[in-house]
Amino acid sequence: MRPPEAFCSRKQRSIATDRGVRSNAVPTSVEAMRALAAPPQQVNTEQSTTHKLTIDKSTQKPRVVILGSGWGAVSLLRQLPKHISNDYDIVVLSPRNYFLFTALLPQVASGNLEQHSIIESMRKIIGPKGRYFEAAVTGIDAAKQTLTANFPKHAGIEQYNFEVPYDILVYSVGSVVNTFGIKGVQEHAFFFKSIANANALRQRVCECFERAALPQTSQKERQKLLTFVVVGGGPTGVEVAAELYDLVRDDLRRFYPDIWRDARVCLVELQDHVLSTYDRRISDYTSQLFSRNGVELLINTKVESINADELTLKGKEGCQTVPYGACVWATGVSMHPLTAHLQQQMPEGTQTHNRSIVTDEYLCVKGSKGTIYALGDAATVEQPKALDRAKEIFDAADTDRNGLLSCKDVACAMQKASKEYSHLEEYSRYLDNKANSRRFGGLVRRAVQDDDAKASQGLQQLAPDCSVNLRHFQDLLQEIDNTLRALPATGQVAGQQGRYLAKLFSKHHIQPGRPTPSEARPFRYSHGGDLAYVGSDKAVMQIPNFGLLRGSGAFLLWRGYETFRQISFRNKCLVAFDSLRSKVFGRDIEFGETDM
Repeated sequence: MRPPEAFCSRKQRSIATDRGVRSNAVPTSVEAMRALAAPPQQVNTEQSTTHKLTIDKSTQKPRVVILGSGWGAVSLLRQLPKHISNDYDIVVLSPRNYFLFTALLPQVASGNLEQHSIIESMRKIIGPKGRYFEAAVTGIDAAKQTLTANFPKHAGIEQYNFEVPYDILVYSVGSVVNTFGIKGVQEHAFFFKSIANANALRQRVCECFERAALPQTSQKERQKLLTFVVVGGGPTGVEVAAELYDLVRDDLRRFYPDIWRDARVCLVELQDHVLSTYDRRISDYTSQLFSRNGVELLINTKVESINADELTLKGKEGCQTVPYGACVWATGVSMHPLTAHLQQQMPEGTQTHNRSIVTDEYLCVKGSKGTIYALGDAATVEQPKALDRAKEIFDAADTDRNGLLSCKDVACAMQKASKEYSHLEEYSRYLDNKANSRRFGGLVRRAVQDDDAKASQGLQQLAPDCSVNLRHFQDLLQEIDNTLRALPATGQVAGQQGRYLAKLFSKHHIQPGRPTPSEARPFRYSHGGDLAYVGSDKAVMQIPNFGLLRGSGAFLLWRGYETFRQISFRNKCLVAFDSLRSKVFGRDIEFGETDM
């Protein structure tokens, strides 16, 4: 078997030291900046010695090795009690020796925040709870319970390889950018997952304006240089487009009064609206605000290819080419190469997901026999299906024992069952919400489409006297189960999973190779809401049981929330100070190589 690709690219690994990010993290050429978008590189371990990290045999504490320094791993480490070292030997491996608050990464790209304000040293986070090693994991032997790790060769220091035995592995390596196999993405687009990516984009925008301001630059070339394209209409893409617009409107137009009007920000989205996972009213508000601000929305548009100078797009009206100065790729994620390597070692039939490793409801990897736990973007929690208990749910709701459930009975049955099958809750709400009754009625109608027309019409209108029997109820649950989707790949999910595992390990003293204690509660995700910055000091928020917020008021709440959500008092102060500084004095646009 070929060794898997490295945990992270060398460019990404080399941007930080234990005390923060190096000042020379941003490359000085276009080719070097594009190299930041390269996939994880394969590590060559043939010419270097592999050392073995030995376990202290004087204790019987199980060794817990945690991979990663993202939301999941850091939430786990922060929530573990200080005395956890009495029960476990904690070892953390990650090629990035700091935690990055990714939610504010677009603000770094626009110069609104400085990079040091949203990072925190892993050694500070871990403290006395365990040990940290800066290394990329390049191989996992699940049978021998051993990891192969690599300290990368950079900054004049030789490559170092070593093995780390583990009793329990906590797998939180995240995901990689999904290019969907589109030609030219890897070579020419800027990805947006790291400090290096944000700094590279920031430098490129500044260099495009400087190049466009030269007297010999033609109008056609100037328009090309000042066209910034963001691909992906999700929260990341929307926030990057909004920050680019703010940068041009608030700061660059003062320094480039003759050319700033040629600047153009375009957002390309495959679907018919942006922020598709949000409420449609938020999507419409964002689209209208972008249109007023001059941010071009290219919806229902697919990227066919990208070359060094232009994108080829395909929409309803055919193909078009868009010359650009910088292109940001923010379209989604795919499976990390190391995750695929781990999947192959699990027993056949236990790992069937094509993007993540499958876990049970306790976040234990299926097929690992209790030795591996996974969380965050790298994991998918296998959700129980309501169809397996359809008869039990039906019988509990059929109080008069006539073998039929009314529309009201179905709503009550789903509401009660949603405590165990959370995906039923939204369908229960559909029945209680007159505005959504037609959508739910469509599901019911398809479940009984072979029955008599009278019953179908009654179900279509969801009249109080309509009813379904057990078979119809089973068909309905099967269709609903088929809509089950994995938890979103967000920091909110990873953070909750990290806190859950911390409680599981500290309260129940998990032992390797043993089943999860029966008294342990399974993981249940609680959605805390969605928010996004949309430009012009405006934001959008949707909060469960509260409603929607849009505009300047939502921006103040968003700003305060993201500031106080920082993981240390130091970061809170730095983010607050940077926000005030940029508002009073403007963004710092002088960026990049200055040596002549």
